[in-house]
Amino acid sequence: MTSHLEKIRHSAAHVLAQAVLKLYPDAKLGIGPTIEMGFYYDFDIDIKITEKDLPKIEEEMHRICKEAQEFNHYTKTKEQALALTKHLNQPYKQLLIEELNLKEYSFYENGPFVDLCKGPHIHNTKEIKHLKLLKVAGAYWRGSEKNTMLQRIYGTAFENKEELKKHLVNIEEAKKRDHRHLGKQLDLFSFNESIGSGLVLWHPKGTQLCETIEQKWKEDHKNEDYEFIKTPHVGKACLWETSGHLDFYKESMYGSSIIEEQEHYIKPMNCPFHIMIYKNKNHSYKELPVKYAELGTVYRNERSGVLHGLLRARGFTQDDAHIICRKTQIDIEIKKVLKLCLTTLNRYNFKNIEAFLSTKPSEKFVGKNNEWKEAENALKKALESEKVPYKVDKGGGAFYGPKIDLKIKDAIGRTWQCSTIQFDFNLPTRFELTYINEKGIKETPYMIHRAIFGSVERFIGILIEHYNGEFPFWLAPIQVQILNISTDCIPYCKKIESILKQHNIRVKTDLREEKISKKIKKAIEEKTPYMFIIGQNEVINEKVTIRTKKEISEITSLKEFIKESKNFDKEKN
Repeated sequence: MTSHLEKIRHSAAHVLAQAVLKLYPDAKLGIGPTIEMGFYYDFDIDIKITEKDLPKIEEEMHRICKEAQEFNHYTKTKEQALALTKHLNQPYKQLLIEELNLKEYSFYENGPFVDLCKGPHIHNTKEIKHLKLLKVAGAYWRGSEKNTMLQRIYGTAFENKEELKKHLVNIEEAKKRDHRHLGKQLDLFSFNESIGSGLVLWHPKGTQLCETIEQKWKEDHKNEDYEFIKTPHVGKACLWETSGHLDFYKESMYGSSIIEEQEHYIKPMNCPFHIMIYKNKNHSYKELPVKYAELGTVYRNERSGVLHGLLRARGFTQDDAHIICRKTQIDIEIKKVLKLCLTTLNRYNFKNIEAFLSTKPSEKFVGKNNEWKEAENALKKALESEKVPYKVDKGGGAFYGPKIDLKIKDAIGRTWQCSTIQFDFNLPTRFELTYINEKGIKETPYMIHRAIFGSVERFIGILIEHYNGEFPFWLAPIQVQILNISTDCIPYCKKIESILKQHNIRVKTDLREEKISKKIKKAIEEKTPYMFIIGQNEVINEKVTIRTKKEISEITSLKEFIKESKNFDKEKN
């Protein structure tokens, strides 16, 4: 059911289109849906719209809103709809009509403005009182680079002034936290067009961050009896034909190479390789569940227009796991998986977690009805057992099985899609997976896909923005920076560095011939949790002066710091 706020935002999108047409009469309209926290509308206009133009468009929108134009709904046949959109000189609407190919088409009219739209809308434009246009971007028609590049104007609207103000503050805060900016400032990663768009170069500090996260991931999985595997980066075309990727996913796969007269593709997913390891031998029911886990790098040919730093890349590492089990095991395995997901996310201080349970589509699905019911029940029972709030997306499951999606909220309230727990009734059949049951008869096992981070790169992008680059001590790539005041202190600095390394504390020593104030400023910019300021007094007394971003503590012994560092944060446990 559409909320009142969604109706306001959808109606605001129409008012935006009306305002643009008023100011730019030759504009051709694309689409204008609501999105999380706002709306947008796409336009084909000869004049380039910039953010400097937004105030005058917004002013026109406010004028329209004050007119209290009513939203009136009516339908037309395909022929009538094509005639109307031709009269309005809106070719993209005509393309939509042809693409949808319906018996009748829904239109909404407010004042002089008419739009192809299924609704719903508010009663009149006067209900839109608190709106703001945010930015302009480019967007290909229907998301394809083969089509015309349109101009997309983003906006938002709220039911009250306070919520709008809060949202605008969050937008400014999000700009400060942009992981692309912080990634450069903290020297974590970079992209280079000479290598290719969407391909991440991890710098030493960024690599350390990855390794800290991945090492903890491995420890968790060992404790949960997963077996680690490694798989190739390419596979023969016949593998992807069996999996179905060449039929449904080919446009997102990197082009084929002929190796020994056989066509090969770079892998977009790890699943078929895990399946082939399982199929390498026969399995008894006594061996199940089989639980494979891999930090496997995959490559997908994402459109350049959707690439966004670490959050949307072409090469990324999935924390994939596949559980192959019996029907009698799915309840307990789903509970274990969900608990592992929640434990992991809580470790990174994501406490506000919401789940979405996607169930069987009404048509075009594989698997038996009773299998879907059993799988959906297992997912539901796990959510209720762990007391995770969830919403049911009825009929929203993929054709091959139901799933749980976990969404997390970051420090400034933004929602991110994260973990997925997905049943698959498709691949076990395609690859003819079996095990031998108690009666010596072959049976098809259940298979569960599962990713906690989804993509390690994307998760790190979220973490950078969540923490604003100020990682907790256990996670920080550099935990301590040693800063000497004079050259006489260098031997003592190196001694401290050696001792810290022996205790597995990640340390960097800045021995540059610079003023101590400049060294401190640089360490603060790099968001290092602790700085040791070393001068003659510290050398004589064999102590350290500890500084954080906000304060200087008293001089203390190195031994005491090392002891206390074990309790600096508890998230890693």
